[in-house]
Amino acid sequence: MAIPYFPKFMGSDNSSIPLLPPSSLPLSPPIFTQDDFKKAAAYKAVEFVHSGMVLGLGTGSTAKHAVDRIAELLRLGKLKDIVGIPTSKKTHDQAVSLGIPLSDLDSHPVIDLAIDGADEVDPHLNLVKGRGGSLLREKMVECVCKKFIVIVDESKLVEFIGASGLAMPVEVVPYCWKFTAVRLQNLFEESGCIAKLRTVGGKDGEEPYVTDNENYIVDLYFKKDIGDLKIASDRILRLAGVVEHGMFLDMATTVIIAGESGMTIKNKELEQ
Repeated sequence: MAIPYFPKFMGSDNSSIPLLPPSSLPLSPPIFTQDDFKKAAAYKAVEFVHSGMVLGLGTGSTAKHAVDRIAELLRLGKLKDIVGIPTSKKTHDQAVSLGIPLSDLDSHPVIDLAIDGADEVDPHLNLVKGRGGSLLREKMVECVCKKFIVIVDESKLVEFIGASGLAMPVEVVPYCWKFTAVRLQNLFEESGCIAKLRTVGGKDGEEPYVTDNENYIVDLYFKKDIGDLKIASDRILRLAGVVEHGMFLDMATTVIIAGESGMTIKNKELEQ
């Protein structure tokens, strides 16, 4: 069943969109949760989807709302001939359960539009992604998109990459992962970097988290700004044993941010 969320968020204006107009403010302001904001941003992003598109389907709690909405519009006949490219096994299973037709990058090497969440967004629309563990497939899909819309709640905004104090993930091969983790930590010693293997609870205690690609994730935690992100990216990717990192640089074309004050849409500034 369709549940309308934040109807006043759904305008096409690229400026900040208030939650409710002043004339209709209730005596007791509505209380919205973080998930409400995620859903509002996701629904707004799906307004950019048109029939016949090949879509990158993101992974995570925010992207899940977008996938649900796309499926709903397909059921209602408002969207047709959609092909989805999932960025994880979890999203693949969700899309299959909802009846969204799926394909892959081998068949569709260019994607019209991708919608996904992010763990951090800096003022230049650079991102940290992958705290959910799907960074490699997300980057493979989203780097070949004509348009990449990022949907977040306002808590994901940071002054610089790593400023949240939370993980910047790096996917690594399992072979000698400790050796790779030490090298990663040493790369950013001046930024107070701490590298930790991501683990999950198992029958015998903590076990390494395993990605969809059968790799491990080493999470990097920074105490200071790591400086030039492109240089940092190159340094990480030059290490043997590293598969990919969670910095998505110069990839987002649009970021939709939902929060207490309304919704803001930021578009990437094109170089002259």
